[in-house]
Amino acid sequence: MTDYTLTASPAEQTWDKLTYEEKNRMLYERQKALLDLFLEKKAISQAQHDKSLHDLTVKMKYAPQGAGRSEDG
Repeated sequence: MTDYTLTASPAEQTWDKLTYEEKNRMLYERQKALLDLFLEKKAISQAQHDKSLHDLTVKMKYAPQGAGRSEDG
């Protein structure tokens, strides 16, 4: 009889070991790359790209790359 037990792929095993924050960061980077690709292929305008990236960044609470977060508050 054939054993049809499902096992996680190496990628799934790696994903399972990531923290919540690491998973969110990876998701953010993938979404950003997709927006960049859409812009490159002219599927969206620069304004649409910038607005979507801004909204994504705010929603996921990330500062733009290279920008430090303020310690004031």
